[in-house]
Amino acid sequence: MQELNVTIWNEFRHEKTDERVKELYPDGMHAVIGHAMENHGFRVRTATLDEPDHGLTDDVLAQTDVLIWWGHKAHHEVQDDIVERVYRQVMAGMGLVVLHSGHYSKLFKKLMGTTCSLRWREVGERERIWVINPGHPIAAGLDHYFDIPATEMYGEHFDIPTPDELVLISWFEGGEVFRSGCCFYRGNGKIFYFRPGHETHPIYHQGEVQQVIANGVRWAAPINGPAYRYSNK
Repeated sequence: MQELNVTIWNEFRHEKTDERVKELYPDGMHAVIGHAMENHGFRVRTATLDEPDHGLTDDVLAQTDVLIWWGHKAHHEVQDDIVERVYRQVMAGMGLVVLHSGHYSKLFKKLMGTTCSLRWREVGERERIWVINPGHPIAAGLDHYFDIPATEMYGEHFDIPTPDELVLISWFEGGEVFRSGCCFYRGNGKIFYFRPGHETHPIYHQGEVQQVIANGVRWAAPINGPAYRYSNK
């Protein structure tokens, strides 16, 4: 199997300003995710908001099979021309894995065509993530469910289009449920949204979370299919 080129994009702000986050992710969440993805056999590079072009130059994107995206407090700082650049690449076939608060990024909202709003509560409660599509590739290697001991709650209604495939749903101690593993097809590209990942908890250190992200990368990877031509013939 060909080694996949994965670029992990992280706005990399919380880790510089919040001591709790810095303690969990001293080199950034992208570093922890990157190390995990390397362990899953991918060739990894990282990019962050404050780099020129946010680290997402044409050359970087051309060499990326799947882009992993984490953003939160600085969605508004992502330049519109870079969003358009990444959007075109996804539509052309680059895979995209959007994590946690990346649901509200300019990129994800553009791809979904909705507000992507939701309900949330930050009290560090337990989350149980259920596999509801066990035959899907993103469920590979998982049990029926796994728990995240403490996290931020995301609740319905999640204002996204109905997912093309729904793999995971979450239950929280407060009683809420949430569509936590959603697959979409856009143009030639595939998009996987995965809910867990609040910055003040060690969620990206958890093996099951890393497994889901790696599975999402493999699922979203480009397929060497025919180049489709639109015409009247």
